[in-house]
Amino acid sequence: MKKILFATENESKVRRFKKGLLKNDIEIISINDIDKKVDVEEDGNNAIENALIKARAYASIYDLPVLAMDDNLYIDNIPEDKQPGMFVRRVNGKRLSDDEMLEYYSNLAHTYGDDGKLTCRWIYGIAIICNGIEKTYTWSKEDFYIVDKPSDKINPGYPLNSISINKKLNKYFTDITDDDKKHIKEDESDVIDFITNSIKDKSLTKK
Repeated sequence: MKKILFATENESKVRRFKKGLLKNDIEIISINDIDKKVDVEEDGNNAIENALIKARAYASIYDLPVLAMDDNLYIDNIPEDKQPGMFVRRVNGKRLSDDEMLEYYSNLAHTYGDDGKLTCRWIYGIAIICNGIEKTYTWSKEDFYIVDKPSDKINPGYPLNSISINKKLNKYFTDITDDDKKHIKEDESDVIDFITNSIKDKSLTKK
């Protein structure tokens, strides 16, 4: 079984891809499982650039394929200076805790939303470095709502799921089941395929 290092401390992100990768004989580990961590300054201009920065930092010290991910959040009808973009968790120079994120974004929905509801979208970027070869992939999901009334469930590492609602299902993200994901075709199998092909493709072996 091949092993890949996910350059994140967020175990919710690891679980997001773990099951799909195991089906392809790939074990994913996080930087919580290793003995050396790198202080990375994510100063790129978009999700892909930040993912590459993180992947390069860990690929330089570990002899494993390295995966890194970043995500940008865009919200309709809020002032430009409040647009999170790359800085979803960092507001006014401060890194927010899960609880602080819930409070901040639910307040945005209450202040600027239509009946406490804002239309939003995520744009994701992944970078993989395997045998010195860099591969990147970006994707976006369908628009969803951030609302001012939270669910009673919290996903550690993904706090905004508690105030995010899928438009098709009219359900909080915290309440969406695996069957729901199949129905709305959000299984992210394309991302699993990208990761798998990037570390198993023999043509990517460095000469």
